[in-house]
Amino acid sequence: MTPPRVAFSSIDELGTALRRREISSVELATLFLSRLDGLGRALNAVVTVMHDRALGEAARADKELRAGHDRGPLHGIPYGVKDLLAAQGAPTTWGARPYRSQVLDFDATVVRRLKGAGAVLLAKLAMIELAGGMGYNQADASFTGPCRNPWNPTFWAGGSSSGPGAAVSAALVPFAIGSETDGSIMNPASFSGCTGLRPTYGRVSRYGAMALCWTLDKLGPMCRSAADTRLVLSAIGGRDPSDPSSSTRDLNLGTVRKRRWRVATLKHGTANVQREVKRNFDASLELIREFGDVEEIALPKFPYDAMIGAIIAAESGAAFRRIIEDGRVFTLQDPDGRRGGYSSLVVYAVDYVDALRERRKLRESFAALFRRHDVIVAPGESSVAFPIGVPFDKAYPGVRGDALTTAANLVGAPAIALPNGFGLHGLPTSIMFVGPPFAENSLITLAALLQAKSGWHRNHPPIAATG
Repeated sequence: MTPPRVAFSSIDELGTALRRREISSVELATLFLSRLDGLGRALNAVVTVMHDRALGEAARADKELRAGHDRGPLHGIPYGVKDLLAAQGAPTTWGARPYRSQVLDFDATVVRRLKGAGAVLLAKLAMIELAGGMGYNQADASFTGPCRNPWNPTFWAGGSSSGPGAAVSAALVPFAIGSETDGSIMNPASFSGCTGLRPTYGRVSRYGAMALCWTLDKLGPMCRSAADTRLVLSAIGGRDPSDPSSSTRDLNLGTVRKRRWRVATLKHGTANVQREVKRNFDASLELIREFGDVEEIALPKFPYDAMIGAIIAAESGAAFRRIIEDGRVFTLQDPDGRRGGYSSLVVYAVDYVDALRERRKLRESFAALFRRHDVIVAPGESSVAFPIGVPFDKAYPGVRGDALTTAANLVGAPAIALPNGFGLHGLPTSIMFVGPPFAENSLITLAALLQAKSGWHRNHPPIAATG
């Protein structure tokens, strides 16, 4: 296998090559470490490359495979994590200047579980400072600089899991772990052209991850394909005594078989999106009609922005109270972030409580909706990626997305975003499936069906072919 072909291989393909001894885990790690050191740094997608740990874990994986000890599909497969996850051997910077030297000398549960599955940790990947919790309005909201989009480096890779999105798209790693509070897996997966899975709240332990918003934060895989997300979620999901919010529910990630899927789309859901986004969504919907019955619905009427705004402001203010009160928040990169922390400290308790009360009603409304429909489908983002150097709110006047991502995060529902074509400036567009809580198996199955019919996930950025 040639280096470019190896770099863009699926987890299953890499696993087959490892077991046939066509390549070793050390050789894989060396290849991807080189790509991280080169193209990864050019894209500002990397915080720390962990050479010693990576090569040590890869050597162990090779030794075990030779001895007949096979830990499963991820054995010997390299990966990276968003730099809000603790990992021995590297700082955990949270993308923010006040924490550049922070060392957490243990592995987050997700990292520990991936190590137990035989995966090989290569790097801590770039992110928006504090996962955007203090607010931000520009791509340059991290001490590592703006994470560049592999499809067009003058554009942003998305946030706040910008490094994982760019790294998977550019084949710097076969898969990565990102996090989402309100769109931070869906957005970079959409903008960078990879497949991102946001699991149900509580499905994956957050022990060892930076807390931004305790009742909203989720960790999930960013991969080449839906099939790869299934393999990664199988390894990282499940109850963890170290995280009381983690669920005891069975993972149940087997393929779901239905004669016809009940698919909902949002009424007026493409009214304010870019023309190319609508065109590609309509084309994807025609493919979906081959295996699903599609019906238009309206989202339940709730003050989504006010609800999530109150919750994030109150909980992030509590999470970062120390650096807000001692003034270190003023060293953040983004001007909005420097101010946002102070406003978090004056959120009215009644607004937070009201948001939580409305959230219970919202869960009931979504439960009723999912009794009639298996999934909701919508554009992953209303536009292609934003240009670097232009404030987000000035980039694409008149373009506005719906509230589905925010609504689903408030409910704690899972979602998967996958590429479905190209739009302005040669940048990817995406489609998103949202399901009821703990229905990741349905979302992955549907996404895999669409990917088998469309093949959009097999496109790769030209810049990455020689990275």
